Amino acid sequence: MSASPLTPLDYIAAGYWQDFLANRPIAGSIAYETELRDCVLDESLSSLQRVDTLLSQIRRDLIKMGNWDEATLLTDERYRNLMMFLAFYAGQVLAQQWQATAHWYGQFELRKRYPIWSLSTDDFYQHMAVLYSENNSANINANANINDSASLPIFFALEPIGLRLFGHVDRPFVAVQGGQVASGLYQAVSARLPVANNDYVSTIITQDNKSNVAARMAPQVDLGSSSIDSNSQTVGNSAAFLVKQNITVTQADDLNEEASTYIVSDRLTNESLSNEQENQLKPEPSKAELPVAQTIPLVETKPAAAVKPSSTPEIFSQLLIELDEIERPQTAGNAEDQQARKVLDQFEQHVAKQSKPRAQINFSENHLAAKKQALLKLQEAAHVGNTAAMLRLAMYELLGEGLMIDKNAGIEAGVEWVKQAASKDDSRAQRLLSKMYYQGVGVVQDINNGKYWLEQAAQNGHVEAASLVAQWQQAQTLITTQKQEQHSIKRYQLLLAVVLVVAVLILIIV
Repeated sequence: MSASPLTPLDYIAAGYWQDFLANRPIAGSIAYETELRDCVLDESLSSLQRVDTLLSQIRRDLIKMGNWDEATLLTDERYRNLMMFLAFYAGQVLAQQWQATAHWYGQFELRKRYPIWSLSTDDFYQHMAVLYSENNSANINANANINDSASLPIFFALEPIGLRLFGHVDRPFVAVQGGQVASGLYQAVSARLPVANNDYVSTIITQDNKSNVAARMAPQVDLGSSSIDSNSQTVGNSAAFLVKQNITVTQADDLNEEASTYIVSDRLTNESLSNEQENQLKPEPSKAELPVAQTIPLVETKPAAAVKPSSTPEIFSQLLIELDEIERPQTAGNAEDQQARKVLDQFEQHVAKQSKPRAQINFSENHLAAKKQALLKLQEAAHVGNTAAMLRLAMYELLGEGLMIDKNAGIEAGVEWVKQAASKDDSRAQRLLSKMYYQGVGVVQDINNGKYWLEQAAQNGHVEAASLVAQWQQAQTLITTQKQEQHSIKRYQLLLAVVLVVAVLILIIV
């Protein structure tokens, strides 16, 4: 097959890379260029891990500086260049793994080749994608039904970059090709490597000429019929952010005095739950109920591409992300917690691939035995005060997959583990507990308790909780101002009425 003609993006990608290698400034310059060079971009898979770490650091920096505004940063050429450069680099690394040449398409080429995709010209993350294995795409009819688009050798590399920088519960990132956006470039690229997968292993690092990544991989855990790669990242990283959130506002008179200012929580997706679980997980109030008669969307949303429903409720998918991304120093139980995670992360990766409720997913006896041993390790770590282990163990108990045989006893145990971790000022536990109270998960729905634990999480540095609390405060200011204005209007109306009455009396007397 003859090589595809070069596109404008191919020339731009090559120019970016050559300028970077030659230490020449890229037109418009790149934000964090010094830190980017410190990542040692040697075209290896391990370099993508360093890039992901840098992106997380940039996110923290932006939040601390108060500049964490996606729309504003996307208009800053330096940050746009940074994201495009990293996308080009990730595409180059991926194509190298396929022993191919990265070939970049802009929206014009993508619309022409894949008309079934609903690409938005306003979405920066859909502006370009890389074809990383032309040999595998030779037999693909461009106009064919591509509902199984995940199998196409096309990679929208800007998506995981955007999620890493700006993703949170109120900013969903939905993949153009359907499914879930990976939480970083390493995870996204690893999932597309040219290797044969077994039931659990979705990413196995191939030979890397630039860096001996395999030497740094953790040993595998033998579960009987198949082995599990313990270096895979924590699961659930991309399961969250799929639910669009709104701020719903109602009249203040409809709410009780304690909860009249705000009710802030997260929607829970119950599509993947069994009937019994759905009955236990009650629907919660909308994202924030404010005393103004209107609905204010937090983000402008567009019709999303069809995505595979998650087998895990979002409340727990988000927890797994936070356990991976939010660091919380532990004084004990670290070894046991890490041993358990190596096994449980692989189970969650397998679950994440499914499109059916967790209860319907089959595991061998050997796998279930290994999972039980991992849960026992978690229990050991939890008993000595490891809050990460407490939260992970609580999740399985609340899902009915823990060590407790009786479901009700398991729910009670799960709630107690979350409360114990929250009492130790673990912001992840406090945020989870606030969601549980808002949604009535394992506990009686209690808006006041949900609000209390959300504020505690915010005070202990939980970024999302702090953002929601800030929204509360802004809403309260708006409410107070509105009430003052209404009060002033009534006073003016009364004064005007008095003036009119006096004027009438004067006319009568005269």
